[in-house]
Amino acid sequence: MAAKRIGILTGGGDCPGLNAVVRAAAKSALARGWGVTGFLDGYCGLVEDRSIELCDSAVSGILARGGTILGTSNIANPFSYTLPAFGSPEKPADMSGRAVEVFKKHSLDALIAIGGDGTLSIGLKLIKKGMPVIGVPKTIDNDLAATDVTFGFDSALAVATDAVDKVHTTAESHHRVMIVETMGRYAGWIALRAGIAGGGDIILLPEIPYSRQALCGAVHSREARGKHFSIVVAAEGAVDEAGEMTVASTVKGSTDPVRLGGIGYKLAELISNNCSSETRVVVLGHLQRGGIPTAYDRWLATRFGAHAAELVARGGFGRMVRLAGTDVNDVPVEQAVAHLRRVDPAGEEVRAALSVGTSFASSTVK
Repeated sequence: MAAKRIGILTGGGDCPGLNAVVRAAAKSALARGWGVTGFLDGYCGLVEDRSIELCDSAVSGILARGGTILGTSNIANPFSYTLPAFGSPEKPADMSGRAVEVFKKHSLDALIAIGGDGTLSIGLKLIKKGMPVIGVPKTIDNDLAATDVTFGFDSALAVATDAVDKVHTTAESHHRVMIVETMGRYAGWIALRAGIAGGGDIILLPEIPYSRQALCGAVHSREARGKHFSIVVAAEGAVDEAGEMTVASTVKGSTDPVRLGGIGYKLAELISNNCSSETRVVVLGHLQRGGIPTAYDRWLATRFGAHAAELVARGGFGRMVRLAGTDVNDVPVEQAVAHLRRVDPAGEEVRAALSVGTSFASSTVK
């Protein structure tokens, strides 16, 4: 086989397991005699030509480390570049041609792009410009439709579940309503599964619009049954029946400029004004992105990285690694980013939660 050199970058928000993928892809490539270039800070490194050599010592000992040794960015888009080197939020620049030039300058045969829907959507555009890209699905939100699970999700779920477990004691001691606000953007997977695993009494999701009357009614119902505390697990993207999300801010130049957040405090005000219970809020935020990856995420990320290198070896460009059942295989990147994977309001997981008495504070899902 002719000598090869591959590039690797990590884009979008950080999460546990990124280093495990970098390690597995790099080690698999090095074992084949290939060279490996790691681009720094996501697509910034590809546009601005900032990189490091990923030799064996560079990826040694990083399996259990959180974050990414390569750095990342969730606003670097080569097709609408707003960072100071070549653009600004007021005047974005199309730097995709330069990204292709940098790719060629390093004599690369493939680019492994590790990220969520934003990173992979950019990867798809680069594929259409002729760059041989392979995608690896990463997001704590678990919202990529073409894979059963994304790495990073299990670690975030463990943090959220632990938080729900911990607030039970203080809620019960003080007879309070405790609201735990999770991440997840437009998908409710973290809130749903942490709520089920942690015994949440009320779960609010983007996919199941909540009724303010039903929410307060659920709290009143528990009080009437002698349950003088309630645990509410609310996804940051939860919507009311008017379809309104709670937006914390917007970020110009990002592939998804909307930053959700604040639903917990909004709900606390509603409950405090309509129920007798004292209410407190715990916003987990970036705690869900930090720390060491779970064993499951290390296992999954290692398999994903190894399969990405295998795709390079057989020329399977334009494809994304995925988990299907217990098998790791691959699908076209175009299929992977076609739509988001969201909770099915009529699905088995929701029905299971309902069967044990969990409320979704909905006038339609009961």
